[in-house]
Amino acid sequence: VQLQASGGGSVQPGGSLRLSCATSGFRMDYYAIGWFRQAPGKEREGVACISRTRFITSWTDSMRGRFAISRDNPGYTVYLRIDDLKPEDTAVYYCGTDIDPSGSCPEYYRDLAYWGQGTEVTVSS
Repeated sequence: VQLQASGGGSVQPGGSLRLSCATSGFRMDYYAIGWFRQAPGKEREGVACISRTRFITSWTDSMRGRFAISRDNPGYTVYLRIDDLKPEDTAVYYCGTDIDPSGSCPEYYRDLAYWGQGTEVTVSS
């Protein structure tokens, strides 16, 4: 099970990014995929998750407005769009899965058992 996040970069405050999550070794369209992030010197923080049926779970209430998770059709890529980026969004962003056959999102991002290399997002002027 391998996951790879991409699409990060350096952006100015107010900008937008779309992060992508690709996988190998399993059928991404069968399972829920979630995003979490880790800022320098801080604990990991759950962002959001999308189930097999595209039901969305937001793990952190404060991220509901600016963060949007989605799947393409047929569900082989999961995206995280971040709008109105702020310096506090600076972090490494990871995508992960728990490979639960129900395809539902776990209650907590910590239940994501598999994740790969993250992608770094830096927001500064």
